Amino acid sequence: MATGLPGSHGPRGPALFEGDDRQYSPTRLDGWLQEVNGPDRQQPEHHTRAQLARMSPGPLMVHNDRREVWHANLGPIDTPQLLALHEDLAEIVESNRQDGDKTKPAALVDAYPGLGKSTAVRAHGRDLFRKEVTLRGETAPGGDRRVPVIYIALTGNTQILGLNAAICRFYGLPTSGNADTLAERAVDAVLSMKTIAIIIDDVHFLAGSHTNQTRMANQLKYLANVFPVTLIYVGVGVQKRGLLREGFTAEQALLAQFGRRTTPLTLPPFQVEDESGRRQWRTLLKTIEKKLVLADTYPGMLADDLSDYLYARSTGHFASLMALINRGCLRAVRTGHERLDRELMDRVKNDAAAEEARRELTAEIEAGLLTTRPGLSVKRRRLA
Repeated sequence: MATGLPGSHGPRGPALFEGDDRQYSPTRLDGWLQEVNGPDRQQPEHHTRAQLARMSPGPLMVHNDRREVWHANLGPIDTPQLLALHEDLAEIVESNRQDGDKTKPAALVDAYPGLGKSTAVRAHGRDLFRKEVTLRGETAPGGDRRVPVIYIALTGNTQILGLNAAICRFYGLPTSGNADTLAERAVDAVLSMKTIAIIIDDVHFLAGSHTNQTRMANQLKYLANVFPVTLIYVGVGVQKRGLLREGFTAEQALLAQFGRRTTPLTLPPFQVEDESGRRQWRTLLKTIEKKLVLADTYPGMLADDLSDYLYARSTGHFASLMALINRGCLRAVRTGHERLDRELMDRVKNDAAAEEARRELTAEIEAGLLTTRPGLSVKRRRLA
């Protein structure tokens, strides 16, 4: 008996519908090229309940599979926070046209976890990559592939050797040898492939002791001196750890060369303390609504009926919000509920940090001390 899947040979045949899952690592050149050059996903067709009921099992399985991968990959969404970050990064990177004998200032995107900063910075890197290739061609003057931007992510307690090895690993170069040898290989690749920016994610994983922090700051200064690129660091609590100060006193901070060469940026969470913030939150939910492929979705499903609820459950953190909506859509499809409402969403689990803060925010909303709805007033907050 045939399964009804496209191209299927029967119950014992291979599963021929692979789906649109894209498994790659952006910390390797091949994977990064997939992220940069991969086609935009096409939103699945919207079907009514009646249309879903008329679909045979095979096509229905395919449609639901496409909806699952679509909802899991919503975004990046051009929020005001993301657009402001991209503008600041473009200003830094595109003004760094200094000759090779001059050090290019770096950027540090330092923000709380769960705000989508890595996704936002990679999106900027992807756009910059495409722009450079469009302007200058896919091939560098020496015949190598042009790789304008690279992306690496650090691991716990990364040392100088590991940082240089991560850069070599991205380019597919050997990772044997000492730190200096690895650095020389990486520099050669940067020069031959015309790399202009290196994104270093999870920079807070740099070696944590005071001595090693100073050594790592010196190493990053060395990279800035040797690599004719803009270094874009992404991390959590980096400034508090003292990396930009190369020490822990105000006097050292004033004299820190690395700090002078690095511009700190951030990606704030959504806030609903004022009318502007509430309007931004509503715009975000309305944008997401249009991307959901559920039979019973309707205008205002998120922005009106679930606005306060979703803020309380996500605490305004983009990653927590998107995980909640993705899982809610999956449950809505698999149960046949085909919409998001409180009854369904109450059964969806979210990350620990969001769930921990949920109770306090819910209490504030129910007491009238907080609202996400534009145009609504809130009670005067009591002084602590």
